[in-house]
Amino acid sequence: MRSICLIILAMLWLPQHRAFGATDHSYLTELVEKSRQLKLSERQEWLKLGHYVPNFITLGLITLGLTSQGVHGLVDSPQFYTAPDGKNNPQAELEATLASFYSDMAESSTQQNPQCAFVARYAWLNEQLDFDPQRLPRQDCKRYQQWHAALNPDSLTLIFASAYINSPSSMYGHPLIRVDAKDQNEQTRLLAYAITFAANTDESNGLAFAVNGLFGGYPGVFSNMPYYLKVREYSALENRDLWEYQLNLNAEEIDRVLRHAWELGANHFQYFFFDENCSYHLLGLLQVARPELDMTSEFRWWAIPADTVGAIAKQPNMVKQVVFRPANATVLRHRLRQLSEAERDLVKGISIKRIAVDDPTLHKLPANRVAAVLEASQDYLSYRRALGKNDVADPAGLTHELLTARNRLDVAAQTPDIPTPKTHPDRGHGSSRIALGAGRRDEQAFQELKVRATYHDIMDADDGYARGAQVEFFSLALRHYDLGTTRVEKFTPVSILSLAPRDEFFQSMSWKIAAGWQRTRARTGQEPLAFALDGGTGSAWSNEQDTALWYVLLDGSSRHSHALEKGYALGAGASIGGLFDLTPRWRMHSYLRNTQYLLGQRDTAQILGLEQRLALSTNTAVRLDVVRQREFKRSDNTGLLSILFYF
Repeated sequence: MRSICLIILAMLWLPQHRAFGATDHSYLTELVEKSRQLKLSERQEWLKLGHYVPNFITLGLITLGLTSQGVHGLVDSPQFYTAPDGKNNPQAELEATLASFYSDMAESSTQQNPQCAFVARYAWLNEQLDFDPQRLPRQDCKRYQQWHAALNPDSLTLIFASAYINSPSSMYGHPLIRVDAKDQNEQTRLLAYAITFAANTDESNGLAFAVNGLFGGYPGVFSNMPYYLKVREYSALENRDLWEYQLNLNAEEIDRVLRHAWELGANHFQYFFFDENCSYHLLGLLQVARPELDMTSEFRWWAIPADTVGAIAKQPNMVKQVVFRPANATVLRHRLRQLSEAERDLVKGISIKRIAVDDPTLHKLPANRVAAVLEASQDYLSYRRALGKNDVADPAGLTHELLTARNRLDVAAQTPDIPTPKTHPDRGHGSSRIALGAGRRDEQAFQELKVRATYHDIMDADDGYARGAQVEFFSLALRHYDLGTTRVEKFTPVSILSLAPRDEFFQSMSWKIAAGWQRTRARTGQEPLAFALDGGTGSAWSNEQDTALWYVLLDGSSRHSHALEKGYALGAGASIGGLFDLTPRWRMHSYLRNTQYLLGQRDTAQILGLEQRLALSTNTAVRLDVVRQREFKRSDNTGLLSILFYF
């Protein structure tokens, strides 16, 4: 009786445009009862199709084995759940879905029959319940069939675009799924289609994007687009290396993923930068391929793209091959490193039309060296055009000149061999970290516990991460002094640092921003936990071997606390420092910061520091920090030895 009432309620609740044909109520009741006997609504396949996750309160009880109830669906489009309470009731949603399959709604450009709108649900329920086509007629889903035929799927490849520190939405890296067609090869792969998930916004203000992304201010949507558009965006415009994880899925598993991608198409999720983001929802899509896959449950607090890629890579028999595709800028850097100083001068001059393509100095070189210079000039011209540089009057004409001159040379292409980085993005250190340490501040000994939720700082090993990039969220330092004081030393919700090396070809700016609370000395001698906001911009330079990185930044700083004179301190200054890799495992960072606080509490603060890190393994390291700090004519010397655990 309860089943019949639920079915009738669901049918009445369905929007008016969902017309129903003659419903075989007795057969529908049979299907519902059979689904209850088989407990289909409790199966992982159904929960994955509905994107159901445990409620927050119930999550701990499930962990303890005390309950299995209490879930909610993550999809926020009302049309995705058929039952009135389908978002929170998988059983009611299953029964309402079965009832909706009797609809005789005609397919058009603006609407679909429920069997076609929920093509993945229909396929799975049909497998489990073996629908009788005489009693539940099968609809002809032409739009889905045409879409599937256009994709012509043969395999799926997970694409990971490496981190791009100068874009708030991409500072962690970004994944997408490429649908490789049966008639494509490596030369025609750009013609494939890609499935992506992203916040639906045209927001260009980085701060506004960050705030809205943190608090779910944007709808997140799946979309299909030609793969070459994403390659152009990532590799050419943003200069991000691409990693291809070719997935080992059979034809039925691929179809499960694509059927679910189809039914998610017009629906949206609330987008959250930390957890329900592009990586998390792509995992949710991929895990419908196999009943045994559960790749989202470990990412309920935050989902870092590299970690989610690792979750896929560690699944048995999931990844066939990993392929590295260098970005245009990566190729250009390798080209330039193979040139002499004189050849580099020619490249710079030719690419900005200061030197003519037919200059005699160039053509005195051997043919293969001329070719190398012309190819590098063409690449550098394209790179600058992609960045929007307009310092060449006729870039198209110069491109034609370069290509014509290169075609006259009967020598092979001078494309450099670019080695695949030794560490894949999924194999770097864990993005979360705990540090246990002991130290001394002047005459006081202390112990320190430091916890970082995510993700990477400049003292961590670079393997699998972007060199010179720091992105840390929710870093907390607790310190206990032997004299009995236990206090929060520092809490930093966000700290971002980009040290992008520059030279005569690449003119990237370096910058930093950090916000949080840290101990600051007041004129009274107190050390309140003051709110601190720091930022800066400047330049960085690297040596040819990439073992040293120097930087100079102009800084701005503010401190806010009732314990400070006038309640605040505003100042400016500079930072200089250098990172040195003494060995592949041993890194040293020395720095000097000088800040003149001119408004509010006036003072000149100076910090001289030396940090050293020795990696013991991928996920363990030892770190030594020595700092001399001077505020209000009083100097403190602090030394701290810590062991770091990444996970």
